[in-house]
Amino acid sequence: MTPESPTGYPGEALGLPESGSGSLARMGRRLGALFIDWLIAAGLALLLLTFGAVSDSVLSTLQLLIWVALGALSVRLFGVTPGQLALGLQVAAVDGRLPIGIGRALGRNLLIFLLVPALFTDADGRGLQDRLTKTAVLRR
Repeated sequence: MTPESPTGYPGEALGLPESGSGSLARMGRRLGALFIDWLIAAGLALLLLTFGAVSDSVLSTLQLLIWVALGALSVRLFGVTPGQLALGLQVAAVDGRLPIGIGRALGRNLLIFLLVPALFTDADGRGLQDRLTKTAVLRR
């Protein structure tokens, strides 16, 4: 059986439990965490705008840069983004290499930014960004 083949439940081919802590997170919670992270980035960008550090013409670009940096750094340092922490999720390496380095964390966030890789999922529900970086979003 290959990792791409259908299994009894999502994550079985990766050696993960069917439910509970350590099982693969479902798409709804993952999207919720992404939304929370995006709101945090928007709030930080608006805060910088309020203090006059940036102009409103670069606000959306700044929000994107904050989102990428916040996600990559927090996954590297803590294994979670703020949104994932709020919803009880974590990013884990499925290849056994710990911790997740800044390169993998940054690559994962940049692929999520492109949106299209996140739409292509495997039988386990992992997006292309997780497959390429050998990570998975798990329940804590």
